[in-house]
Amino acid sequence: MQFADRLKPLGANVFAQMDRAKARALAAGHDLIDLSLGSSDLPAPSHALEAIAQALPDPVTHGYLLHHGTLPFRQAAAQWYERKFGLAVDPDHEVLLLIGSQEGTAHIPLALLNPGDIALLPDPCYPSHPGGIHLANGKIHWMPLTAENQFLPVFEDIPTEVLAQARMMVLSYPNNPTAGIATRDFFDTAVAFCQAHGIALVHDFPYPDWGFDGIAVPSVLQSDRDKTTSIEFFSMSKSYNMGGFRVGYAIGNAELIGALRTVKSVVDFNQYRGILAGAIAALTGPQDCVEITNQRFQTRRDAFVRALHGIGWQVPTPPATMYVWAKLPEPWQKNSMEFGTRLAEETGVAVSPGIGFGKSGEGYIRFALVHEPVRLEEAVQRIKTFLSATA
Repeated sequence: MQFADRLKPLGANVFAQMDRAKARALAAGHDLIDLSLGSSDLPAPSHALEAIAQALPDPVTHGYLLHHGTLPFRQAAAQWYERKFGLAVDPDHEVLLLIGSQEGTAHIPLALLNPGDIALLPDPCYPSHPGGIHLANGKIHWMPLTAENQFLPVFEDIPTEVLAQARMMVLSYPNNPTAGIATRDFFDTAVAFCQAHGIALVHDFPYPDWGFDGIAVPSVLQSDRDKTTSIEFFSMSKSYNMGGFRVGYAIGNAELIGALRTVKSVVDFNQYRGILAGAIAALTGPQDCVEITNQRFQTRRDAFVRALHGIGWQVPTPPATMYVWAKLPEPWQKNSMEFGTRLAEETGVAVSPGIGFGKSGEGYIRFALVHEPVRLEEAVQRIKTFLSATA
């Protein structure tokens, strides 16, 4: 059987490779400490679960849900943005329900790119970002994110001939995997740059509530208040620990929202209406759960970084997200995949090799802080044993 060429660039996936390594670790009898996936181990808000439970017996919720029926959710999303960022949002034309924000980042290239058009992507980045470009038969120009530049792209380094063919730029701050953050000044510059070159600015934004130590996380739409060129994707997975419920949404430029809706209309309907009742309850109900989650992960961050420093692995303290982006010690800086697979197979500690996020990720490892401090500290002790045995 013959398959489409567009599948070829999608074959390598860091999570799939690490999943096989985790399976081998379990088969060998290891107690698995999985720090490879950014899937929160904390529960969804109780008021969200109650709303879903109340919806279950209602047969009205059991049928297909078309776009018009998502209006209550879109109104709740618009109100959430207005409260959090002081932005006026039109729920009819500037909000679109998504099956997780990953659906948005994967499908927006289909709305923006003709074959051969260029997308500007950060390197490293989340794997669904280049995946969507490949499916749209677009080309990628990589924007390296380095520690020296605070993991921000340098727009002046993009060649003029690339800009002439560029149709979209993807950013994501707070950043996965680097945990870097962006300021309002940076977003002001990014918006002006995209406006000047006729480029759609796509901002993947799952971590608006994940600034630590009092850091306020800005929205790109605060720098594009008229929504001239920007679209932003939010997920319920992180702030509300609802990853498995697969609810996200897009907010931004009405034309971009409309184009993405056109793509979505031939791909799927929407989630179960009862799930959306839970999402609405999360967005409109008590928000103390969000702060509790933030504090839990800040405590984990502090414990994990302290433990790594204790074994001599000097990593920076991340200002945001649920990740620690750690530069590998010698002799592993040119083979993060081997480090990750061997660490899992020999100790039961699973991580995400940096190469899986792009060329500039080589030499790094991403740790997801999805366990309590005592478990994270145990993982560090196993890492210490592994490093000593492989030195």
